[in-house]
Amino acid sequence: AVARTFEKIEEDSGRQIEEKTSTLSSIYSKCLTVSICSILCCLDDLLCCVYLCLNQLGPAYQGLELGVGETVLMKAVAQATGRQLDKIKAEAQEKGDLGLVAESSRSNQRMMFAPANLTAGGVFNKLKEIANMSGNSVSTNIKIDIIKGLFVACRFSEARYIVRSLAGKLRIGLAEQSVLSALSQAVCLSPPGQELPPAVLDAGKRMSAENKRVWMEEKALILKQTYCEMPNYDAIIPVLLKEGIDELPNHCKLTPGVPLRPMLAHPTKGIGEVMKRFDEASFTCEYKYDGERAQIHILENGEVRIFSRNQEDNTSKYPDIISRIPQVKKENVRSCVLDSEAVAWDREKKQIQPFQVLTTRKRKDVDASEIKVQVCVYAFDLLYLNGESLVREPLSKRRALLRESFEEKVGEFVFARALDADNTEAIAEFLEQSVRDSCEGLMVKTLEKHATYEIAKRSHNWLKLKKDYLEGVGDTVDLCVIGAYLGKGKRAGSYGGFLLACYDEENEEFQSVCKIGTGFKDEDLEQHYNFLKEHILPKPRPYYRVDQSAEPDVWLEAVQVWEVKCADLSLSPVYKAAMGLVDPEKGISLRFPRYLRIRDDKKPEDATTGSQIADLYKKQQQIQNQGEKQDLEDYY
Repeated sequence: AVARTFEKIEEDSGRQIEEKTSTLSSIYSKCLTVSICSILCCLDDLLCCVYLCLNQLGPAYQGLELGVGETVLMKAVAQATGRQLDKIKAEAQEKGDLGLVAESSRSNQRMMFAPANLTAGGVFNKLKEIANMSGNSVSTNIKIDIIKGLFVACRFSEARYIVRSLAGKLRIGLAEQSVLSALSQAVCLSPPGQELPPAVLDAGKRMSAENKRVWMEEKALILKQTYCEMPNYDAIIPVLLKEGIDELPNHCKLTPGVPLRPMLAHPTKGIGEVMKRFDEASFTCEYKYDGERAQIHILENGEVRIFSRNQEDNTSKYPDIISRIPQVKKENVRSCVLDSEAVAWDREKKQIQPFQVLTTRKRKDVDASEIKVQVCVYAFDLLYLNGESLVREPLSKRRALLRESFEEKVGEFVFARALDADNTEAIAEFLEQSVRDSCEGLMVKTLEKHATYEIAKRSHNWLKLKKDYLEGVGDTVDLCVIGAYLGKGKRAGSYGGFLLACYDEENEEFQSVCKIGTGFKDEDLEQHYNFLKEHILPKPRPYYRVDQSAEPDVWLEAVQVWEVKCADLSLSPVYKAAMGLVDPEKGISLRFPRYLRIRDDKKPEDATTGSQIADLYKKQQQIQNQGEKQDLEDYY
């Protein structure tokens, strides 16, 4: 049933988000209504199905990964089917998908005795068993044996999706927001282990389609907000089944040791827009540091954990930060969660270093004695303190508590430099100063009104003013690479240009936005070629929106995000970004795009969205419509 669900989602390339959610909801509902023997069966089946849909083995911050290489998978397929390894390799190269090779190989196999049917729980537990093995030759052989055991029991399309899960690429374009919506829908309409009471069924029948949609969205929002504070299905689903959605916020709360989703800022075109948007609301301007988001957790037992913006556990990457926390926190701090930026720091010159310097640090298991790139922590928010969540408190209170709870230490732990002002000239001067101090620009935040910490949402109450505005260029955007064009002349033998796409959250698809061929050094092109050639596709994914005239020479898996700068944005009959949001028949394209850097801290689904592209275009048009003589503030 799980495999058939994946197949349906993958095959229907023109699907609407509601249809996909409904398809997913059906499989979750089956878990709830079929497992009538006990709530435990219900819980186990549902948990396994949710993780299989997300191609995860547990919460992201636990870092549990399968670690099965393509060669090991090919060996397992070859041994299980009796086919030669070189033929498996050749077919995989031709089809660009080992999952399809496994499926066709399995369908040609005949057996004397049919093994027992696979179950979601059985497959999930075998995947976890593989992930928990260390990487020696003995464990490799055991992994192959487990994969073979799964493989010979496969029916229909199960082999395709098991192999893809093992490879870490499910390839059906399924995002977590759809999973959360479907889970909410299933639990609301199919209470675990029982049929809906007649009264509830009658009420549901009487509810209009619009009222039902609004009701489902309200329930889904409760689940999504809870998940942002407690991103752990192992904790959420038991409460969901026992207490119901409405009780989730009372049982699953922000907890030190479990990373929450970060609050994100909305790009803005200039100081004039900031003044207009915040109007009479008090606000503060903070330096926007060019580093890596560091969410620092102090647990009740004194343990310190550090997480990235993607909830990855970076604790072993920053032993230097961990060692200094006891020296900078006040005695009254028993537990807390603070939001900060880890920035490369030059101790001799006592100044900030570029982000590129920070990327040269080792990623895991860093020995404090071997650290060459020093970092300074710039703290800007306090989200939890001594057993109390602060995300519903205004920024003014959170900031005051942050400064009361920690002490600054130059070059090691500093509060983000801030200016509380409502004067255009003062803000413009502060923006220029931030650039001189090696920062990206400013973060502008409301202090009192609408000043809560809005998790996992690009809020208009946090605005970013980047240094690019000073150059009159506009905001940079983060785009995903989905195709490449073969190089000519001195770029022959590699890729000379690339097709970039934004991400449309509503339809969970990648929309083409521009071709790019400038901003690259020779070593950049070599690095991109060596990395991307491992992610070639035989044809575009069904969730890629690309006009035939812009089709690349090589289609690529959406795995990497680049930061890109452009001169401006224009309507385009070729590119599909924000199609229908500004013009009913045209999308939006970037003019004169220029490559800046790889964004390793962002997943493909974190790329700039179609609606953000539309917003940037509209703001640009507003400024152009004002004519040549604009206020000077609009250039900042």
